Amino acid sequence: MADITEKLGVIGITLGDAAGIGPEVIRAALDSTRLDTDFAYRILGSADGVIPGKPTLESARNALAALEQSARLARSGEIAAVITGPIHKARMQAAGFSFPGQTEFFAARWETPNFAMLLTAGKLTVALVTAHVPLKEVPGLLTGSEIVRIGRLTADFLRLRYAKTPRIAVAGLNPHAGEEGLLGAEELQIIAPAITQLAAEAAATWTGPLPPDTVFHRAATGEFDAVLCMYHDQGLIPLKLHAFDHGVNVTLGLPHIRTSPDHGTAFDIAGTGRARPGSMIAAINLAAELVKKRR
Repeated sequence: MADITEKLGVIGITLGDAAGIGPEVIRAALDSTRLDTDFAYRILGSADGVIPGKPTLESARNALAALEQSARLARSGEIAAVITGPIHKARMQAAGFSFPGQTEFFAARWETPNFAMLLTAGKLTVALVTAHVPLKEVPGLLTGSEIVRIGRLTADFLRLRYAKTPRIAVAGLNPHAGEEGLLGAEELQIIAPAITQLAAEAAATWTGPLPPDTVFHRAATGEFDAVLCMYHDQGLIPLKLHAFDHGVNVTLGLPHIRTSPDHGTAFDIAGTGRARPGSMIAAINLAAELVKKRR
């Protein structure tokens, strides 16, 4: 391995809750021959005294400390990007973590109100208009301005990654995209006007609102570069079915790059050797790719 001074920078990787599978998938990723060798990699966090599969308040506190460290290092320029290992949200909140998830943590620490969650795996990329909220609250939270805001962030990401005008499908909220108002009015009253506004900006090619039961097949077969989804599971279920072991979570809109594997702590299999590192490898390599393209 070349000296660190010959590399493009250091990418920081937090362990997450070290009682989960974070440490082992990170180690497997670093030991593989599949990472971008233009970067050095630095593990943030401690697994000292932690027993795999046995989370504690202390392991959650260590995970929070690693997050705080990664945010500081990125702001100071000491690391070029952050990849976050999985955390257990309920235990993190007991340890003083006051955010719905790591996405919201970095948005706060890097003072970025205009952010969004995007996930990518295989031939599917999905962005979420609403994310970590109860399903019953989704219709009330959907607004044209939010759809436009997150649509713009999605288009920016796709242009950066692929250097072309992206093709973005917009999923409807209701079955059959509302069936012209028969099964719901959100498509007519909120989603379609937002698409019209996005299309007028000429930053991407927009199609929709489309029936959610067919749009992901169309995207996976190459018709679209991404799908803008109205709620969390609308995007996450097809993505994980399509490429479960390679999903990457990207926080859009941040001044520093942050990705994470698209899986949880998996305490039940931690330390058993059954955890697969594919998602972590994909998260690290996507971060490296985005660093290069931003430069």
